[in-house]
Amino acid sequence: MRIGIGVDVHRFVDDAITTGAGTETNRVLVLGGVPFPQEKALRGHSDADAVAHAVSDALLGAAGLGDLGSHFPDTDPRWRGVDSLLLLSQCAQIAARAGWRFVNADCTVVAERPKMAPMREEMITRLTNAVGGPVHVKATRPEGLGSLGRVEGIGCIAVALLERADPS
Repeated sequence: MRIGIGVDVHRFVDDAITTGAGTETNRVLVLGGVPFPQEKALRGHSDADAVAHAVSDALLGAAGLGDLGSHFPDTDPRWRGVDSLLLLSQCAQIAARAGWRFVNADCTVVAERPKMAPMREEMITRLTNAVGGPVHVKATRPEGLGSLGRVEGIGCIAVALLERADPS
């Protein structure tokens, strides 16, 4: 068995922020594959789903297969705006091809807002379906401390457990 840790942080889109592709004002906040359309979106190359990214990195780390950026670089236009649940699913497939079976993952979202409780079960379902095994989601507030406490962004910490697909 192997364990991996993933951490991801994205800042909220600022209306004044522009990128090579233009403004990011039409984005929707996505966490654990669930849209939060009434909230300010996160800035990123893909859909900026910090939860799916942290679980992906935990899974890849447990398998010893690098990180999300090494498989899906933010310099590659193919991944611009991509659904991060698709990336998570592909990470699970990469690990499976390397001989690893996903056991479970646990993640903690660190954010003042939005409130996770109303969407938590849907996040769990979508993440679990994407990776093919149980993913648990919980949240904590930074209580006003630091950049996350000042509502400048959202972070997520995840851990994933894998086992050899063929333990012989």
